[in-house]
Amino acid sequence: MARGSSGIVAGLTAAALAVVGVLAYQASASAPASVAAPGPTASVSATGHAKPEKTKEPPAALPAGSGTGKRLVYALADRRVWLVDESGKVLRTFPVMPSALNPQPGTYQVATPRQGPPTKGSDGVMIEHVVRFATVDGVSVGFSAAVDGSMKSPDPALKTGGVRMSRADGNAVWDFAAVSTAVVVVP
Repeated sequence: MARGSSGIVAGLTAAALAVVGVLAYQASASAPASVAAPGPTASVSATGHAKPEKTKEPPAALPAGSGTGKRLVYALADRRVWLVDESGKVLRTFPVMPSALNPQPGTYQVATPRQGPPTKGSDGVMIEHVVRFATVDGVSVGFSAAVDGSMKSPDPALKTGGVRMSRADGNAVWDFAAVSTAVVVVP
């Protein structure tokens, strides 16, 4: 009789597992997509910290028709600047916050950059590494970085000419753009 009862127990266990499997399948098939399949998870390194997923976008392509030789290319619609060397190689590209006043598309030249310590911009924000290249409605337009690292949208009621970028990008522009360097503004 012991032999028969173990067979019954094994049969009942197998039947129970089959029922649980069928119910689990039915539940997963009818569950909303947000809970049915787990999303990607961060992997954990040997230090126990989660590794962030790579979200870096590939650099935007240099706009066609943006000139030749050493230049800064400023795309108004893309809100982006490219630093291009003499051979046409893009050395760096980065996003910017346009000024309230935008120059017309065309080719300009870097005017005398400001020397000395940070100064107050036309919007009242402390800025550094000012690289001026155009004038719109009597207001100088140029690249600059806010000392606090901010890139806020300009107040449209103010006539401001600061094209803002991160401090690291501001340093790169400052080092790259000598007086008379071309600045090509594209739509």
